[in-house]
Amino acid sequence: MKSTHLSLIAGAAVLAAITGFATITAPGAPADTGTKSATLLPVERSSLVCPRPSDSDLAETRYTAFTPAGEGGDAEGTAELKPALPVVDDEDETDPKKVKKAEEAAKKAKEKADKPVLAVKQPGTPVVAEADGSDAPALVGTATGTLAPGWVAQQTTEVTVGGARGLLGVTCTAPDTDFWFPGASTAKSRQDYLHLTNPEDSAAVADIELYGPEGALKSEVGDGITVPARSSVAVLLSTLTAEAVDQLTAHVTTRSGRIGAVVLSADDQAGSDWITASDDPDGTLVLPGIPADATSVQLVAFAPGEDDADVKIQLLGKNAAFSPAGNATLHIKSSMTAAVDLKDVTRGEPGSLRLSPVQKGRPTPIVAALRVVRGKGDKQEIAYIPATAPVGARASVPDNRAEGSTLSLTAPGAAAEVKVTASAGSGGGEPAVETYTVKAGTTLAVTPKAPEGLKGAYALTVETTSGGPVHASRTLARTEGGVQMFTVQTLPDDRGTVEVPSARQDLSVLDD
Repeated sequence: MKSTHLSLIAGAAVLAAITGFATITAPGAPADTGTKSATLLPVERSSLVCPRPSDSDLAETRYTAFTPAGEGGDAEGTAELKPALPVVDDEDETDPKKVKKAEEAAKKAKEKADKPVLAVKQPGTPVVAEADGSDAPALVGTATGTLAPGWVAQQTTEVTVGGARGLLGVTCTAPDTDFWFPGASTAKSRQDYLHLTNPEDSAAVADIELYGPEGALKSEVGDGITVPARSSVAVLLSTLTAEAVDQLTAHVTTRSGRIGAVVLSADDQAGSDWITASDDPDGTLVLPGIPADATSVQLVAFAPGEDDADVKIQLLGKNAAFSPAGNATLHIKSSMTAAVDLKDVTRGEPGSLRLSPVQKGRPTPIVAALRVVRGKGDKQEIAYIPATAPVGARASVPDNRAEGSTLSLTAPGAAAEVKVTASAGSGGGEPAVETYTVKAGTTLAVTPKAPEGLKGAYALTVETTSGGPVHASRTLARTEGGVQMFTVQTLPDDRGTVEVPSARQDLSVLDD
């Protein structure tokens, strides 16, 4: 009996240590057997990666990082973006002089990588850093404690010279293992580079698959691409296959590790911008924020499963939803990319696209993106809008200016109400708050109210307060040399909270 008694006490002590909050029920007291729901708590750690901005010596890049004000837990934290390490060329390992030179360069790069390019000090105020030329590196970073929930960063690059000039914007991404990029290309008029950035301390291995209108493209070099620890590599898609395809879908997966992935697309005639990954494959997708003055809109979609997809195309306009004339539906064959030119579908009004199954109850998962053109002739400029998840509880986008920002809000189902907060500026200013109602099946485009006394850049935070799901994007625009340059960033839920299951004591596990 004595031995059994001591074993029970020891077992209970171990259980208490594991759970962190277990208690021993007094003899005769009723056990708590009730089931408790999970609790939403702020995340305590977030990771982001930003691709290398540009190869142009004339590029001007601005990094902006931001954590929205709100509940962020009690622990103090940090939020820093640091340079990724350069990939070392080891082809000349037999040459002692070159080896020594490479080692010295690697040492300097490591010292540089330990210094943050920018660091957020407090929630509610963005931080800005600038870099010029082609030497600006990819960035990797982590936020912890109060600075982790909703931490977001963007890099915005302006290139004003050359056929691929433009305003290029990309939201720095969380590392993942699976990415879809409809709208990429291996055509001769395009230079599409897939940027893979690894924030971890060990190497990652990635595979790249390309799918055109006739199915998978032949490639023997897209498998097993190594991305060294805390480094970034860029892969020119046209080097992976001999087939020149204007519109295709790139699929990136990892065999080991997690990476950030994004495509830098440059068109010889129409400018350049980043293609970010489509939302996960789903039967219904929303692509928000087509500018009112778009001169051309091209939809690119892909069905990754074994079944073909027949989808209904609807434009959610300013006042109602309707199907474009002649393009009410789109048939997408399994494992093949489909593209359709919707031309100037918005006809002078802002809009968003909704893709849904033609047959209700039989959704086939798809991915999709839009290639949007403003201007004509040699004054064209392009941007890409991927299918995106709803704003959910909250989403933020940094790097808004005193002029040139447009926020698009789309309610594909029921009407909704959202609260939009313009943060303090990076150099000063008071936050501003506005509330908007978005009618069912419509798109509302607004010019955000800038913070009073704004200095520098500010962030926009969108929160759904009532009604149905809302999808959102922000267009950043400026005119240079007669070219209406622009870039579009979507605002999916920032996942600033996580469900933590409640636990209860159960000493029955100690029974013999």
